[in-house]
Amino acid sequence: QVQLVESGGGLVQPGGSLTLSCASSRINFSLYTLNWYRQAPGKQRELVASIFGGGTTNYADDVRGRFTLSRDNAMNTVSLQMNSLKQEDTAVYYCNAYWQHANLTFWGQGTQVTVFS
Repeated sequence: QVQLVESGGGLVQPGGSLTLSCASSRINFSLYTLNWYRQAPGKQRELVASIFGGGTTNYADDVRGRFTLSRDNAMNTVSLQMNSLKQEDTAVYYCNAYWQHANLTFWGQGTQVTVFS
């Protein structure tokens, strides 16, 4: 069974930083678009950031300039550096891997990020 293992969530004050990481030992990340989604209480899951095979990134408007997504295909990891965190960034963050060619998608179990003052 494919597993995406996330780490790095936690508690932080507004303006602080966290780095989320996601790794897998079972799939070849270089074939996948890697995404981070988040879901706040009472809200739908939303796409936060994506990084494509060639390294191109896309960000949601409300995180652009604060979050940076990077990937290391050799290590099969993807990281989301989150700076200048706001209370509205509080959510469970999910790693997602999507291979369009084979229509395969995998999810991590989620990691909680809580921004509090």
